[in-house]
Amino acid sequence: MQVLLRVSDAIDALNEWIGSKTAYIVMAMVAIGFVNVVARYVGRFIGTRLTSNAIIELQWYLFSIMFFLGFAYILKHNLNVRVDFWYAKWSPQRRALIDLVGTLLFLIPFCILAIYVTINPVLFSWGRLPNGNWGTWEMSPDPDGLPRAPIKSMIIVAFVLLLLQAIAQVIKYLAVVTNTVRAEQAAQIEEYHAPVVE
Repeated sequence: MQVLLRVSDAIDALNEWIGSKTAYIVMAMVAIGFVNVVARYVGRFIGTRLTSNAIIELQWYLFSIMFFLGFAYILKHNLNVRVDFWYAKWSPQRRALIDLVGTLLFLIPFCILAIYVTINPVLFSWGRLPNGNWGTWEMSPDPDGLPRAPIKSMIIVAFVLLLLQAIAQVIKYLAVVTNTVRAEQAAQIEEYHAPVVE
């Protein structure tokens, strides 16, 4: 189990590093939005178009990347919304068992299915034709728009990272359920900080 926990730690470290970089994406997105607005008004004032659809699309591309890269980070930190008020009162072992079953039955199959159904549309977006030959990238239908293939590829990246984090979570849930780790370690590795129920 200690070897598996080291694998889980490596996956955690990867998703923690990626998740921490999303702050830069947010700053870039805000900066691009600010420049776009200023350029639009200045362009109107001087009678010249200073913006383009590429800038607008780059902004929502960055938002999409931030959203996609957040999947695994949210799972790692147990930040997903929980509406079950009983869950908070359960022991760490019981919560880990419920999370283990849910992850194995729903989250991991969902990730695999999402990757599977996304592969062909992404390849088509990169220019792979039904006959196996390669054509041109899928482009935005808007004038001066960006290619669609890179942002569509982020869907696969997001679900691969989420799948890896789900596997890491399964390892941690098993460690808690089987009492391989002490209670304080269980709280640390799984972040079992139950919300306060009034």
